[in-house]
Amino acid sequence: MARPIARRHHSHFPRQKWNLLSSIMVKYFVSETDIKNAWDHVFSAFWLRYPNPFSNHVLTEDVVYREVTADHRLLSRRLLTKTNRLPRWAERVFPTNLSRSVYIVEDSIVDPTNNKMLTFTWNLNHATLMTVEERCWYQQNQDRPSWTQLRREAWISSGVFGFSRPIQEFGLARFKSNQTKAMKGLEYALSNLHGDAQQRPARDEVRDAPGKAKETAMAATEKAKGLASAASSTQKSQQFV
Repeated sequence: MARPIARRHHSHFPRQKWNLLSSIMVKYFVSETDIKNAWDHVFSAFWLRYPNPFSNHVLTEDVVYREVTADHRLLSRRLLTKTNRLPRWAERVFPTNLSRSVYIVEDSIVDPTNNKMLTFTWNLNHATLMTVEERCWYQQNQDRPSWTQLRREAWISSGVFGFSRPIQEFGLARFKSNQTKAMKGLEYALSNLHGDAQQRPARDEVRDAPGKAKETAMAATEKAKGLASAASSTQKSQQFV
């Protein structure tokens, strides 16, 4: 099934990755935020935001591809593993052995010349149940150069006949909750970047997660790396073109 690419296609990324369903209704979310920090600080904090006390649902993060282009842009592809709790009504409908982890691909383009960063994310597994795709623009505020503008868009869709609407509603509600946590996590990283001593103990607590959580994260990483390898092996020579 063909999906529209115009709304989020970027020439640096593999076209086959943006095959969004055109025949299925989607839930759309958009928000705009002014971050009271300079773009270079936000850019640096973006790569340091995990772990943080507001993102316990993020288990792992791995860089699977990175390149600096001739025009000095930084292209990155990362793989994130997150917990995937279903709503109670869904647990009665879907198989009990359904994976409780979701694997997220994050593509990013950093343009330091123009103080801009563009990110795309989408889930690798559970795509029939629900697909969540997100696009974020981080750029210097033209009126206040010491501030950064963030525009966030998301598309939530489901291919489950008869349940697509409640699944999309659940996905939208979860996305709103998670994006609030994401902003708090970014603010936390910015505080650490600026040397806020009051934030440091919390970060130590995150690093000292219980052994069971660490084992789960390690297992998820191995499975996620396999998925990432399968997803990129057929297009390795065409990445970011």
